[in-house]
Amino acid sequence: MRKITTLILFAFCCLTAFTQDFNQHFTDATLRIDYSFSGNAEKQYIAVDELCRIPRWYGKTKRLSELPVEGNGQITVRHHRTKEVIYRNSFSTLFQEWITYDEAKTKTRSFENVFLVPYPKDTVDVTVDLRNNRREITASLTHTVVPTDILIRKIGERKITPYETLQQAADTARCIHIAYIAEGYTEAEMPIFIKDCKIAVEAMFAHEPFKSVRNRFNIVAVKAPSVDSGTSEPTLGVWKNTALHSNFDTFYSNRYLTTLHLKDLHNWLAGTPYEHIIVLVNTDSYGGGGILNSYNLSMTHHPYFKPVVVHEFGHSFAGLGDEYAYGAEELNMYPHDIEPWEPNLTTLVDFKSKWKDMTESKTAVPTPQPADLDKPGAKYAKWKIGAYSPAGYSQKGVYRPYPDCRMRTNSNPEFCPVCQRAIKRLVDFYTE
Repeated sequence: MRKITTLILFAFCCLTAFTQDFNQHFTDATLRIDYSFSGNAEKQYIAVDELCRIPRWYGKTKRLSELPVEGNGQITVRHHRTKEVIYRNSFSTLFQEWITYDEAKTKTRSFENVFLVPYPKDTVDVTVDLRNNRREITASLTHTVVPTDILIRKIGERKITPYETLQQAADTARCIHIAYIAEGYTEAEMPIFIKDCKIAVEAMFAHEPFKSVRNRFNIVAVKAPSVDSGTSEPTLGVWKNTALHSNFDTFYSNRYLTTLHLKDLHNWLAGTPYEHIIVLVNTDSYGGGGILNSYNLSMTHHPYFKPVVVHEFGHSFAGLGDEYAYGAEELNMYPHDIEPWEPNLTTLVDFKSKWKDMTESKTAVPTPQPADLDKPGAKYAKWKIGAYSPAGYSQKGVYRPYPDCRMRTNSNPEFCPVCQRAIKRLVDFYTE
């Protein structure tokens, strides 16, 4: 009888944790925490910059302590007195990417980072962990937040950036909130921005599984005006005064288009309904970038605008990895003896945790092979889920699930079956 009682109690506790009541610990507002991540390849540091309170909360309200994607870092909120985990989320950052480059071996830099958590009713302890490509914690900071602290700045209550609702979710209380934000559009160019937003929206929902769950997304277009039209291109010696100070040549890669000014980004968005962010940049030069639970950024007036903005959303929303490599160049982003956390990449170290169940052979690891993409007859009906190289910026040792995918090339018109499943699982996690 004692064992049965213990089992029942354990099951009840698990159920209670799963159905954690948002209103028990949080109010309908957002705690924005600005951090500075600094350091180099050898040592990284985390410091709190500022705390802000924003009206309304647009993130998850269920499964608060669960993580659907591991990420390169995590933020955890614990009740100060009980130490109970009451909220968790994952992320990736440009800082963590930068420390993998040779520059970080000789230089020290700092990067802005902004995270959103629901506003606590009681005192909480917030922990931020940074992890390396071996999935090990390399830096950690825990700090206490008292919600009544008079120095928590209140923003987003007035002078809110004008925005338009492009699509309203069927249930705005259980949906995914996306904000498109203008970068490099002047006031006079806002009609062009709205048109570009609508193109991007339709491009995303032309892809499965987004097409089938379209009514679960609430989408707005935030009209952040820039003084100058376009974006900065350091290679050409061109620097523009824009809302988010974006630029090409991030980490000296000419097509890597990003913004390092995350505080400006969130200042423009304060008071608008947003959680996931898509930055549209008014340029016809090719480029973009996507960082998990940070932002997706894409050029708008290049012929590849539509596939790029969808590809980058695969990164920023679903944590999908790149399924290509740069010619003969090797970027050691994924150690070959560690299983990547990205759902569409594997080193075969723990293939069972990835898409082994979707392969024809449910018992054996598929033989790694290059994909034959050049044959005229090689089309989707003939393709099989397996392990294909290259992937993850490595010519060998890191594998993708399918011959081609939106996460591999701009020419492929859809996400592969493995990526579709990963996206659908994430949408369900947030909305069911």
